[in-house]
Amino acid sequence: MAFIALDLETILSKLDKLESDRKPDWGSMSAQRMVEHLSEMMLMAIGIGDFKIALTEEKATSMQRFLDTDKPMAKGIEVPLAPKETPLKHDELATAIDDFVDKWLAFEEYYEENPTVTNIHPYYGNLDVSQWKKLHAKHLTHHFEQFGLI
Repeated sequence: MAFIALDLETILSKLDKLESDRKPDWGSMSAQRMVEHLSEMMLMAIGIGDFKIALTEEKATSMQRFLDTDKPMAKGIEVPLAPKETPLKHDELATAIDDFVDKWLAFEEYYEENPTVTNIHPYYGNLDVSQWKKLHAKHLTHHFEQFGLI
C-alpha cells in the first residue's frame, strides 16, 4: 500500500477538501476531531505530554516492525488515545487545521534540532524520527481514507 507523502503541501491539499460536516466512512470522530487528533499525535512525537508505554517491550518491538511494512492501520479500532467523548478544542475546522500546521512545523523543527532523540508512543514504544515519520504516514493515510480524502 502507498502512504501519503509527508510534506505539508501534500497534506494540506488533502485537508483543504475536508468539509466540517463530512461523516467518516468508519468510526465516530467528526472531521474536526480527527484533525485535532492528528495535532495531538504531533505533540506526542515531540515529547509533549505524559505518555507511558502501554505494552510489553516485546509487543512494542512487534509494533515497530509493523511500521516497516506496507500494511495499513486497521479500520474501526478504538484506542484510549482517541476517546469518543473528547471535547473539541477549536471553534471551527479551519482553526483546527491551522493548529495542525503549527504542530507539523513544530515537529519538523524539533527533529531538525534533535535528530537523535526518541519519544514515547504508548503502543509503539520509543520511536526515533524515522519511525515517527513512518507512523505519521500510516496514521495520516488511515484518517484521510476514513474521511474520503484519499
